Amino acid sequence: MEITLFTKCLFEFIGTLVLVLLGDGVVASTVLKQSKGFNGGWAVITIAWGLAVMCGVLIAGPYSGAHLNPAVSVGLAVAGSFPWAFVPGYIAAQLLGGFCGAVLVYVYYKDHFDATDDPATKLGVFCTMPAIMDKPRNLFCEFLGTFLLVFVILAIGNEQNTPEIGMGSLGSLPVTMLIMAIGMSLGGTTGYAINPARDLPPRVAHSILPIRGKGTSGWGYSWVPVTGPVLGALAAGLIYGCVYMCG
Repeated sequence: MEITLFTKCLFEFIGTLVLVLLGDGVVASTVLKQSKGFNGGWAVITIAWGLAVMCGVLIAGPYSGAHLNPAVSVGLAVAGSFPWAFVPGYIAAQLLGGFCGAVLVYVYYKDHFDATDDPATKLGVFCTMPAIMDKPRNLFCEFLGTFLLVFVILAIGNEQNTPEIGMGSLGSLPVTMLIMAIGMSLGGTTGYAINPARDLPPRVAHSILPIRGKGTSGWGYSWVPVTGPVLGALAAGLIYGCVYMCG
């Protein structure tokens, strides 16, 4: 059965929504006051983000390949593994899914947002901010984390690793572990956005939702978790193409 581009984009939307709902949801659970998950810690967040990606991949994989990330779509297209004509539709669906997932997190944890005083904590539920503000280094961190993400995803999809089997059907567990590894190893500096759809649309949601005492949305930093991942994905796609396809 032929799957239309609309169907692919629909599942990218649903998969990204679930990814952000569960990913931002675990942050809300661990940092917002009076939550039963309060002070759950970094390990809980990184594990749950990995599982959030797995859920999104399992939902969207059979239909769209489960990119769930504009950087992944761009990286695959650069590597020649995905049609450039599909990229705009995928990115639009991913961004919309990220926004809707973030809004659902706010609705779900509304009472706990109200019980939390610190504006930075509330912002941290929606999007990333660096532990130490150093934008050139922050940009490098997002670049390298996303480079690793896209390069390894391309390697997972290599026919020597998954003969005659697509990423969507087999890739959920390896990608889950990859996201966990990046978060635990490289996430301490910027919070490892590595995905514009999990950072920019939720930041927009934060800016427009009626969150009590929310403060600013960190727009002066917002370009870093978008530009870094896109550049990292471009580099990963180019280098993968040279190393694997020309080797």
